[in-house]
Amino acid sequence: MLHPERPDAACGAAVPTQEVIWVRAVDAGERADADRWCAAVGTPAVRNAAAGFRDGVPPLVVVSWNTHVGGGDIERLVADVRSGRLTGQAPRSFVLLLQEVLRHDDSVPERAPAGSRLASAVTPTTPDRSRRGIEMTASALGLSMFYVPSMRNGEGPEDRGNAILSSITLDDLEAIELPLERQRRVAVAADIRIRAAAPVTIRIVSVHFTNMVAHHLWVLSEPGRVRQAHALTMALDDDRPTVLGGDLNSWFGYSDAAFRELARVLPLSHPEDRRATFGPMRLDHVLARLPDGWQIRVRRAESRYGSDHYPLIATIDAPH
Repeated sequence: MLHPERPDAACGAAVPTQEVIWVRAVDAGERADADRWCAAVGTPAVRNAAAGFRDGVPPLVVVSWNTHVGGGDIERLVADVRSGRLTGQAPRSFVLLLQEVLRHDDSVPERAPAGSRLASAVTPTTPDRSRRGIEMTASALGLSMFYVPSMRNGEGPEDRGNAILSSITLDDLEAIELPLERQRRVAVAADIRIRAAAPVTIRIVSVHFTNMVAHHLWVLSEPGRVRQAHALTMALDDDRPTVLGGDLNSWFGYSDAAFRELARVLPLSHPEDRRATFGPMRLDHVLARLPDGWQIRVRRAESRYGSDHYPLIATIDAPH
């Protein structure tokens, strides 16, 4: 297990509504550069919806999706989840594990500080409504939310990163800053409680690994992803029921070394539906470690909902 450590830069500032535990898996020689990325973004954002349920009820639906920095229509996807269109029946409890979500509000510095680092802006051609920031989206949908920015999205007051949206209360929030490769990456994790014959607390994690490396001068990006995957496994509790979803940028699909590193500790990871999620590649995955008797079924959605990635839909059920 890695030990908690909050970044010194502004992005690690405390959230007034709920405590966020930070874990930094950044090597000592990468800290200064990671802090330059951190300086250009806003603080984490937390929202536990008053209308949300304290506990979930199985079957639990978990969606993992790269939203392409505002290109994906989260509201339309949630409408299809709530109606049962994606699962055959309307679920009472659901969670979205999102990557590349967008934020553009007053919490992001108006200008990037001198010496800070930022990513090139990603601006998909989409209706303005679908590029609504993640906090406004969560509020409009009446969902709980935990968002941590990884990097600034261009020169303007926008950042992007990973988020969890949930119909269930989110507890024990954790930001896990991964080893630094070409860009800064922060995974987000939280606990949800599921009422079943034997109530269970499940750790849920949203992650986005690097798609290429630069400063380590490796020709291929797989070693960088393996570093990040190994750090993430070190940050996860070995015994806790866990569901992880993310864009692993696994260019080699289920043979990718980063995927195999995660599957070592989260073995429920090889669904029957193995269709590509980005172009011809299976970059996105849902992996899990569940109590005895629990089952998970994962399939790909038929629509990208405006993103460049297809969502993955997982249905998790308790023993009857």
